[in-house]
Amino acid sequence: MRARDIASYIFLAFAWGLSFLLLLHVVEAFGWIGAVTFRALIAGSLLFVVARASGRKLVFDTGIGPLAVVGATTVAGQLIGLSFATPRIGTAMAAIFVATIPLFSMIIAQVWGIERITPARILGLVLGTIGIVMLVGFPAVPVTGTFVLGCVAMVLSTFSAAFGSNYASRYLKGTGPWEVTIGSFVAGGVLSFPLLVFVPVPGIPGPMDYVYLVALAALMSSLTYLLYFGLVKSIGATPAISVEFAVTVVAVLVGALVLDEPLTAMQLVGGAVIIAGCALVLGLFPLRSARRLPTP
Repeated sequence: MRARDIASYIFLAFAWGLSFLLLLHVVEAFGWIGAVTFRALIAGSLLFVVARASGRKLVFDTGIGPLAVVGATTVAGQLIGLSFATPRIGTAMAAIFVATIPLFSMIIAQVWGIERITPARILGLVLGTIGIVMLVGFPAVPVTGTFVLGCVAMVLSTFSAAFGSNYASRYLKGTGPWEVTIGSFVAGGVLSFPLLVFVPVPGIPGPMDYVYLVALAALMSSLTYLLYFGLVKSIGATPAISVEFAVTVVAVLVGALVLDEPLTAMQLVGGAVIIAGCALVLGLFPLRSARRLPTP
């Protein structure tokens, strides 16, 4: 990788890993629906303003439909699940669930015929499933209804992220990263906005709450998504998505060292098994038999 790619990779790992700290503050101040709605609308609007101010030409020739699907899944679905679950199961647990996105992505890509399955990926899927069982089945906190709901929300969150990514790869190939990011964030914000009727903002946010919200939207949504799509274009989708592993490591360390969140030894092992499974799914450590397969 070039120096710029390495810098982007490191920034994404720390930005997304540390975003859990801001997420907790924003959810507490704006509620788990408000946190998603306002974050998405600010992120999309900010990128649009920057694009117009810099003279960048935006071409939305794919129509509203595909962008709405990506906004409903990658943005609204993923972030709603994340915002709901993180305060209930903890930053470290949520971060380990995030590392399962490549597992769901592989299954969806196989069903849609985007990628073909290999023995290494089958093994990775098995390891990932075992890791999830170890993660959820041996928690350091009591297994309550709230904990179970949080885990279910994270599974739906990661599945939404994987579905939206595969959908974008299939139907938005010719659309630029600026258009995809702006369109999906605005669509996600608009789609989640009506849910504020059922989950309203819990109180009057303070000045620092707005600072956290804007930082979460600008630095850890708008900028990171642009860098990520640029990284995909530069080094490829498989190496780029491996940044989720580094994100998980950063977020787990933040949860354990900064937030003093408990984790059992079995959960740590489960997280390592999930990461190993995802690495096989992504082809980062292919089996010997997989190496002999002809390269397309």
